[in-house]
Amino acid sequence: MPVQPLQPVDPSVFHALVLLNLVFVTGAWCLARPSYRAAAVLAFLSVAWLFGNGPIEGRILVTVTVDHGFTESDILSIIGVVIAAITYARTRERRRYEE
Repeated sequence: MPVQPLQPVDPSVFHALVLLNLVFVTGAWCLARPSYRAAAVLAFLSVAWLFGNGPIEGRILVTVTVDHGFTESDILSIIGVVIAAITYARTRERRRYEE
């Protein structure tokens, strides 16, 4: 049985995985230590995830056009924006309480 040589992985897969890890770490940062900065970074990374998740998208859940749709990994963007909004509200409420 001949052994086939390993095929190199496209660098965009690595970039998508790095972005995925950044979204998870920033989400944990928002939940552990809420701040305006953490919320802004998470919101930015969540939007960036919509454009950078191409190589690891998953199945299409809702088809928008023939070439575009809402995929499984796009749900992470929605969750990230929701966590960023909650973090913003928690920070605003905490600062209002401290005054």
